[in-house]
Amino acid sequence: MARKTDRPAYRCSECGWTTAKWLGRCPECHAWGTVEEVGGAPAVRTAPATRVASPAVPIGQVDGMAVAARGTGVPELDRVLGGGLVPGAVVLLAGEPGVGKSTLLLDVAAKAASESHRTLYVTGEESAGQVRMRADRIGAIHDHLYLAAETDLGSVLGQLDAVKPSLLVLDSVQTVASAEVDGAPGGVAQVREVAGALIRASKERGMATLLVGHVTKDGAIAGPRLLEHLVDVVLHFEGDRHARLRLVRGLKNRYGATDEVGCFELHDEGITSLADPSGLFLTRRDEPVPGTCLTVTIEGRRPLVAEVQSLTVASQIPSPRRTTSGLETSRVSMMLAVLEQRGQISALGKNDIYTATVGGVRLSEPAADLAVALALASAASDTPLPQNLVAIGEVGLAGEVRRVTGVQRRLAEAARLGFTQALVPADSGDRPPGMRVREVADIGEALRVLPVRGGEPGGRQEVRR
Repeated sequence: MARKTDRPAYRCSECGWTTAKWLGRCPECHAWGTVEEVGGAPAVRTAPATRVASPAVPIGQVDGMAVAARGTGVPELDRVLGGGLVPGAVVLLAGEPGVGKSTLLLDVAAKAASESHRTLYVTGEESAGQVRMRADRIGAIHDHLYLAAETDLGSVLGQLDAVKPSLLVLDSVQTVASAEVDGAPGGVAQVREVAGALIRASKERGMATLLVGHVTKDGAIAGPRLLEHLVDVVLHFEGDRHARLRLVRGLKNRYGATDEVGCFELHDEGITSLADPSGLFLTRRDEPVPGTCLTVTIEGRRPLVAEVQSLTVASQIPSPRRTTSGLETSRVSMMLAVLEQRGQISALGKNDIYTATVGGVRLSEPAADLAVALALASAASDTPLPQNLVAIGEVGLAGEVRRVTGVQRRLAEAARLGFTQALVPADSGDRPPGMRVREVADIGEALRVLPVRGGEPGGRQEVRR
């Protein structure tokens, strides 16, 4: 056994990595300014071999039904979880304040209680009366749903012994503290202790646990990075608080895939699953409007039809404005440069340009490039695109339209919603029956679908005043 030393030790507050000397940057998680002194260097110990409680068995003899998922009663959450909650699983749900985390998990707790599963909802942020008011509003009152307002870890464990639930919801892990550990609630040591104690209790009891987590101003999960490694599933709840749509993304899942996305609609009566959310991102019109173009984005494995809108007006200042909402500013700037240089549209640089999406959806994948470019060109020429047209494709700086993944799924979703025309990159494979699909190789060829006033399609044009 190594002899203890009095030298100070340093630990990274993000990932828990320990070193004997201070560093400005953690070499494990590459975070700056997170290495802090924690006291004497830990002694090196070697554990002796002990008698095992359960001997190793051939993997074929392991009972796989012990980790069978049980549905939560919320279809979109089950989609992201991979079928439902596994007994003993610990799920961390993180999101910005006010996005609807507590509403969603209270609804999940009520659905579990309605199936005669004892459920314990522990709130550390609100009083029991506040949670009761929310439960009345969303209809989450049930005899098998127990509610406790606790901020002490020992009291939470005592509630587990008294209620013996099959599902625990803790809102939130950063508000609970242990009296045996120094530090304020939400600190690195406290979060590690609280999460570790609840994970041990979940595994021992076969109890599924849902933990609510806070996020930082950068959108990352608050607390030590070790928290994400300890839990079985990490979900991120996101959405614009001014819009109805909410998305749950899987960041880590030991029991299923991480490329699924659940869609929800938040309203006054609670939160509901959206099996077909494409209607939230569209504006139905009798006549086409200049500056609008439709595309099909893929969230997880789900194709969603979304609308891109653009508006160009004469600028009153030397440096024209460039404003975006729901789109990446850098990609919109790239499309403006490509249209001016490769598409021969010279008027864009002199105008204020505004681009946005409908319904609060965020389009970050390159497959939306072609729709953004066509919406900008349509706004610049003040001529609408053909009705019932969707555009799919990535646009390069040379003006070429590149292939993207999942074109068949995107076209099938567009055809299901009644769209009859599509622009796609060359060699995109099969197309759905009854849909006119045109393959384009570059931005100039794509602009030929846009009727141009007073000139040849795709020729140099000015914005009509």
